[in-house]
Amino acid sequence: MNQESVQALLREIPRMREDLPFSPEMLKRLFEQTGGNSMASLEEVGSTLSRDQGLTTRILSMANSAYYGLQAEVTSVNRAAAVLGMKEIRNIVLALGVRELTGKHGLPEEFDLQAYWTHQFFVAMVCRELSRLIDVGVPDNLFTAGMLHDIGKLIIAMKRPGDWSVIQSLTEEQELTDAEAEDEHWGMDHAVIGALVLRTWDLPPDLVEPVNWHHAPDLSPAHSSESGLLCLADCAAHAAADPESPYAVRMESLCPDVGVEPQEIAELAEDLLDSEDIEQFASLLA
Repeated sequence: MNQESVQALLREIPRMREDLPFSPEMLKRLFEQTGGNSMASLEEVGSTLSRDQGLTTRILSMANSAYYGLQAEVTSVNRAAAVLGMKEIRNIVLALGVRELTGKHGLPEEFDLQAYWTHQFFVAMVCRELSRLIDVGVPDNLFTAGMLHDIGKLIIAMKRPGDWSVIQSLTEEQELTDAEAEDEHWGMDHAVIGALVLRTWDLPPDLVEPVNWHHAPDLSPAHSSESGLLCLADCAAHAAADPESPYAVRMESLCPDVGVEPQEIAELAEDLLDSEDIEQFASLLA
Protein backbone atom coordinates (compact mmCIF):
# COMPACT_ATOMS: atom_id res chain seq x y z
CA MET A 1 0.00 0.00 0.00
CA ASN A 2 1.08 3.57 -0.70
CA GLN A 3 0.49 4.95 2.78
CA GLU A 4 2.91 7.84 2.39
CA SER A 5 1.09 9.12 -0.69
CA VAL A 6 -2.38 8.93 0.83
CA GLN A 7 -1.24 10.49 4.11
CA ALA A 8 0.26 13.41 2.21
CA LEU A 9 -3.04 13.83 0.35
CA LEU A 10 -5.00 13.81 3.61
CA ARG A 11 -2.79 16.58 4.95
CA GLU A 12 -3.61 18.70 1.90
CA ILE A 13 -7.39 18.34 2.17
CA PRO A 14 -8.01 21.01 4.86
CA ARG A 15 -6.41 23.59 2.55
CA MET A 16 -8.96 22.78 -0.16
CA ARG A 17 -11.37 24.97 1.76
CA GLU A 18 -9.45 27.83 0.20
CA ASP A 19 -9.85 26.40 -3.31
CA LEU A 20 -13.56 27.16 -3.55
CA PRO A 21 -14.34 29.98 -5.99
CA PHE A 22 -16.54 31.54 -3.33
CA SER A 23 -16.48 31.98 0.42
CA PRO A 24 -17.06 28.78 2.46
CA GLU A 25 -18.95 30.98 4.92
CA MET A 26 -21.33 31.94 2.12
CA LEU A 27 -21.86 28.27 1.27
CA LYS A 28 -22.58 27.41 4.90
CA ARG A 29 -25.06 30.28 5.10
CA LEU A 30 -26.74 29.14 1.89
CA PHE A 31 -27.27 25.65 3.30
CA GLU A 32 -28.69 27.08 6.51
CA GLN A 33 -31.12 29.17 4.50
CA THR A 34 -32.20 26.31 2.20
CA GLY A 35 -32.46 23.62 4.87
CA GLY A 36 -35.73 21.87 5.61
CA ASN A 37 -36.45 23.90 8.76
CA SER A 38 -35.36 27.26 7.42
CA MET A 39 -37.77 30.18 7.22
CA ALA A 40 -35.45 32.21 4.99
CA SER A 41 -37.09 34.12 2.16
CA LEU A 42 -36.07 34.22 -1.48
CA GLU A 43 -34.80 37.73 -0.89
CA GLU A 44 -32.53 36.55 1.92
CA VAL A 45 -31.10 33.74 -0.23
CA GLY A 46 -30.63 36.18 -3.08
CA SER A 47 -28.86 38.59 -0.78
CA THR A 48 -26.46 35.87 0.39
CA LEU A 49 -25.52 34.92 -3.16
CA SER A 50 -25.44 38.44 -4.56
CA ARG A 51 -22.49 39.33 -2.35
CA ASP A 52 -20.35 37.50 -4.92
CA GLN A 53 -21.08 39.13 -8.26
CA GLY A 54 -19.03 36.59 -10.21
CA LEU A 55 -21.01 33.74 -8.70
CA THR A 56 -24.28 35.53 -9.42
CA THR A 57 -23.31 35.83 -13.08
CA ARG A 58 -22.44 32.13 -13.31
CA ILE A 59 -25.67 31.10 -11.58
CA LEU A 60 -27.76 33.14 -14.00
CA SER A 61 -25.85 31.79 -16.98
CA MET A 62 -26.57 28.24 -15.91
CA ALA A 63 -30.18 28.96 -14.93
CA ASN A 64 -30.82 30.41 -18.39
CA SER A 65 -29.19 27.49 -20.20
CA ALA A 66 -31.08 25.08 -22.45
CA TYR A 67 -31.00 22.47 -19.69
CA TYR A 68 -33.58 24.33 -17.61
CA GLY A 69 -35.62 25.43 -20.61
CA LEU A 70 -37.12 28.53 -18.99
CA GLN A 71 -39.72 30.31 -21.06
CA ALA A 72 -38.33 33.71 -20.10
CA GLU A 73 -34.84 34.79 -19.12
CA VAL A 74 -34.24 35.30 -15.42
CA THR A 75 -32.15 38.33 -14.55
CA SER A 76 -31.78 38.01 -10.79
CA VAL A 77 -30.87 35.24 -8.38
CA ASN A 78 -34.11 35.90 -6.49
CA ARG A 79 -36.11 35.22 -9.64
CA ALA A 80 -34.04 32.14 -10.47
CA ALA A 81 -34.68 30.76 -6.98
CA ALA A 82 -38.40 31.46 -7.32
CA VAL A 83 -38.63 29.66 -10.67
CA LEU A 84 -36.22 26.77 -10.08
CA GLY A 85 -36.52 26.37 -6.31
CA MET A 86 -33.96 27.22 -3.65
CA LYS A 87 -32.53 23.70 -3.47
CA GLU A 88 -31.90 23.76 -7.22
CA ILE A 89 -29.97 26.99 -6.81
CA ARG A 90 -27.97 25.25 -4.09
CA ASN A 91 -27.15 22.41 -6.50
CA ILE A 92 -26.06 24.91 -9.14
CA VAL A 93 -23.71 26.60 -6.67
CA LEU A 94 -22.16 23.27 -5.65
CA ALA A 95 -21.78 22.11 -9.25
CA LEU A 96 -20.12 25.41 -10.18
CA GLY A 97 -17.79 25.09 -7.21
CA VAL A 98 -16.69 21.61 -8.22
CA ARG A 99 -16.26 22.68 -11.85
CA GLU A 100 -14.03 25.57 -10.78
CA LEU A 101 -11.82 23.12 -8.88
CA THR A 102 -11.12 21.16 -12.06
CA GLY A 103 -10.25 24.35 -13.90
CA LYS A 104 -7.87 25.43 -11.16
CA HIS A 105 -5.99 22.16 -10.67
CA GLY A 106 -6.37 20.40 -14.01
CA LEU A 107 -6.96 16.71 -14.64
CA PRO A 108 -5.06 13.86 -16.31
CA GLU A 109 -5.59 13.77 -20.06
CA GLU A 110 -7.27 10.38 -19.73
CA PHE A 111 -9.86 11.63 -17.24
CA ASP A 112 -13.24 11.86 -19.00
CA LEU A 113 -14.93 14.84 -17.35
CA GLN A 114 -18.07 14.46 -19.46
CA ALA A 115 -18.44 10.86 -18.30
CA TYR A 116 -17.79 11.92 -14.71
CA TRP A 117 -20.61 14.48 -14.68
CA THR A 118 -22.92 12.15 -16.59
CA HIS A 119 -22.53 9.53 -13.87
CA GLN A 120 -22.90 12.06 -11.03
CA PHE A 121 -26.15 13.40 -12.41
CA PHE A 122 -27.44 9.93 -13.31
CA VAL A 123 -26.86 8.69 -9.75
CA ALA A 124 -28.46 11.85 -8.36
CA MET A 125 -31.61 11.24 -10.41
CA VAL A 126 -31.81 7.56 -9.44
CA CYS A 127 -31.22 8.46 -5.80
CA ARG A 128 -34.00 11.03 -5.74
CA GLU A 129 -36.49 8.70 -7.38
CA LEU A 130 -35.57 5.85 -5.03
CA SER A 131 -36.04 8.16 -2.06
CA ARG A 132 -39.54 8.99 -3.25
CA LEU A 133 -40.32 5.36 -4.07
CA ILE A 134 -39.43 3.87 -0.69
CA ASP A 135 -39.83 6.99 1.47
CA VAL A 136 -36.29 7.10 2.81
CA GLY A 137 -34.50 10.37 3.45
CA VAL A 138 -35.22 13.72 1.83
CA PRO A 139 -35.34 13.38 -1.98
CA ASP A 140 -33.73 16.77 -2.69
CA ASN A 141 -30.92 16.12 -0.21
CA LEU A 142 -30.25 12.70 -1.69
CA PHE A 143 -30.14 14.22 -5.16
CA THR A 144 -27.43 16.59 -3.92
CA ALA A 145 -25.54 13.75 -2.24
CA GLY A 146 -25.73 11.80 -5.50
CA MET A 147 -24.35 14.74 -7.44
CA LEU A 148 -21.38 14.90 -5.05
CA HIS A 149 -20.85 11.22 -4.29
CA ASP A 150 -17.71 10.73 -6.42
CA ILE A 151 -16.02 14.05 -5.75
CA GLY A 152 -13.25 12.03 -4.06
CA LYS A 153 -12.37 10.51 -7.46
CA LEU A 154 -12.01 14.00 -8.85
CA ILE A 155 -9.78 15.02 -5.95
CA ILE A 156 -7.53 11.98 -6.44
CA ALA A 157 -7.23 12.68 -10.17
CA MET A 158 -6.45 16.37 -9.57
CA LYS A 159 -4.09 16.00 -6.64
CA ARG A 160 -2.51 12.60 -7.31
CA PRO A 161 -2.74 11.88 -11.05
CA GLY A 162 -0.09 9.15 -10.84
CA ASP A 163 -2.01 7.27 -8.17
CA TRP A 164 -5.23 7.79 -10.11
CA SER A 165 -3.66 6.15 -13.19
CA VAL A 166 -2.49 3.16 -11.13
CA ILE A 167 -5.98 2.77 -9.65
CA GLN A 168 -7.55 2.85 -13.11
CA SER A 169 -5.17 0.13 -14.27
CA LEU A 170 -6.11 -2.02 -11.29
CA THR A 171 -9.83 -1.71 -12.03
CA GLU A 172 -9.29 -2.87 -15.61
CA GLU A 173 -6.69 -5.57 -15.05
CA GLN A 174 -8.34 -7.19 -12.03
CA GLU A 175 -11.99 -6.31 -12.85
CA LEU A 176 -12.42 -4.43 -9.58
CA THR A 177 -14.73 -1.61 -8.64
CA ASP A 178 -13.04 1.75 -8.17
CA ALA A 179 -13.39 1.52 -4.39
CA GLU A 180 -11.85 -1.97 -4.33
CA ALA A 181 -8.91 -0.81 -6.45
CA GLU A 182 -8.38 2.24 -4.25
CA ASP A 183 -8.42 0.12 -1.13
CA GLU A 184 -5.86 -2.23 -2.63
CA HIS A 185 -3.66 0.64 -3.80
CA TRP A 186 -3.56 2.72 -0.62
CA GLY A 187 -6.09 1.40 1.88
CA MET A 188 -8.70 4.14 1.50
CA ASP A 189 -11.47 4.72 -1.01
CA HIS A 190 -12.63 7.90 -2.72
CA ALA A 191 -15.77 8.14 -0.58
CA VAL A 192 -13.74 8.95 2.53
CA ILE A 193 -11.58 11.47 0.67
CA GLY A 194 -14.63 13.17 -0.83
CA ALA A 195 -16.41 13.40 2.52
CA LEU A 196 -13.35 14.96 4.13
CA VAL A 197 -13.33 17.65 1.45
CA LEU A 198 -17.06 18.32 1.86
CA ARG A 199 -16.61 18.69 5.61
CA THR A 200 -14.00 21.39 5.04
CA TRP A 201 -16.71 23.18 3.04
CA ASP A 202 -19.00 23.05 6.12
CA LEU A 203 -21.69 21.02 4.36
CA PRO A 204 -24.25 19.42 6.70
CA PRO A 205 -23.96 15.79 7.87
CA ASP A 206 -27.07 14.64 6.01
CA LEU A 207 -25.16 15.33 2.76
CA VAL A 208 -21.64 14.45 3.86
CA GLU A 209 -22.33 11.15 5.61
CA PRO A 210 -24.09 9.37 2.71
CA VAL A 211 -21.12 10.34 0.52
CA ASN A 212 -18.72 9.07 3.19
CA TRP A 213 -20.39 5.66 3.50
CA HIS A 214 -21.77 5.03 0.03
CA HIS A 215 -19.47 2.04 -0.43
CA ALA A 216 -19.96 0.70 3.11
CA PRO A 217 -23.47 1.74 4.22
CA ASP A 218 -23.64 -0.89 6.97
CA LEU A 219 -20.85 0.94 8.79
CA SER A 220 -22.57 4.32 8.77
CA PRO A 221 -23.22 5.29 12.41
CA ALA A 222 -26.14 7.65 11.86
CA HIS A 223 -27.15 7.70 8.17
CA SER A 224 -27.14 4.05 7.15
CA SER A 225 -30.51 4.23 5.33
CA GLU A 226 -29.46 7.20 3.18
CA SER A 227 -26.00 5.68 2.64
CA GLY A 228 -27.56 2.39 1.56
CA LEU A 229 -29.89 4.15 -0.84
CA LEU A 230 -26.99 6.10 -2.37
CA CYS A 231 -24.94 2.91 -2.64
CA LEU A 232 -27.79 1.16 -4.46
CA ALA A 233 -28.34 4.13 -6.78
CA ASP A 234 -24.63 4.18 -7.63
CA CYS A 235 -24.57 0.45 -8.40
CA ALA A 236 -27.77 0.67 -10.42
CA ALA A 237 -26.38 3.52 -12.51
CA HIS A 238 -23.16 1.61 -13.19
CA ALA A 239 -25.10 -1.56 -14.04
CA ALA A 240 -27.45 0.29 -16.40
CA ALA A 241 -24.50 1.80 -18.25
CA ASP A 242 -22.57 -1.51 -18.30
CA PRO A 243 -24.55 -4.67 -17.42
CA GLU A 244 -21.31 -6.69 -17.35
CA SER A 245 -19.71 -4.51 -14.68
CA PRO A 246 -19.09 -5.89 -11.16
CA TYR A 247 -21.66 -3.41 -9.90
CA ALA A 248 -24.55 -5.45 -11.31
CA VAL A 249 -24.07 -8.27 -8.79
CA ARG A 250 -23.59 -5.75 -5.99
CA MET A 251 -26.85 -4.05 -6.95
CA GLU A 252 -28.83 -7.28 -6.62
CA SER A 253 -27.34 -8.02 -3.20
CA LEU A 254 -28.33 -4.57 -1.90
CA CYS A 255 -31.96 -4.66 -2.97
CA PRO A 256 -33.34 -6.71 -0.03
CA ASP A 257 -31.82 -4.30 2.50
CA VAL A 258 -33.38 -1.30 0.79
CA GLY A 259 -36.71 -2.99 0.10
CA VAL A 260 -36.91 -2.98 -3.69
CA GLU A 261 -36.81 -5.71 -6.30
CA PRO A 262 -33.75 -5.85 -8.58
CA GLN A 263 -35.95 -5.65 -11.67
CA GLU A 264 -37.70 -2.58 -10.30
CA ILE A 265 -34.51 -0.62 -9.70
CA ALA A 266 -33.01 -1.82 -12.99
CA GLU A 267 -36.03 -0.56 -14.93
CA LEU A 268 -35.96 2.75 -13.04
CA ALA A 269 -32.30 3.28 -13.87
CA GLU A 270 -32.73 2.27 -17.52
CA ASP A 271 -35.63 4.71 -17.95
CA LEU A 272 -33.63 7.56 -16.45
CA LEU A 273 -30.56 6.71 -18.53
CA ASP A 274 -32.52 7.61 -21.66
CA SER A 275 -33.25 11.10 -20.33
CA GLU A 276 -31.79 13.96 -22.35
CA ASP A 277 -31.40 15.89 -19.08
CA ILE A 278 -28.32 13.88 -18.13
CA GLU A 279 -26.37 14.72 -21.28
CA GLN A 280 -27.40 18.37 -21.17
CA PHE A 281 -26.39 18.76 -17.53
CA ALA A 282 -23.03 17.04 -18.08
CA SER A 283 -22.32 19.23 -21.10
CA LEU A 284 -22.83 22.35 -18.99
CA LEU A 285 -20.10 21.32 -16.56
CA ALA A 286 -17.57 19.33 -18.58
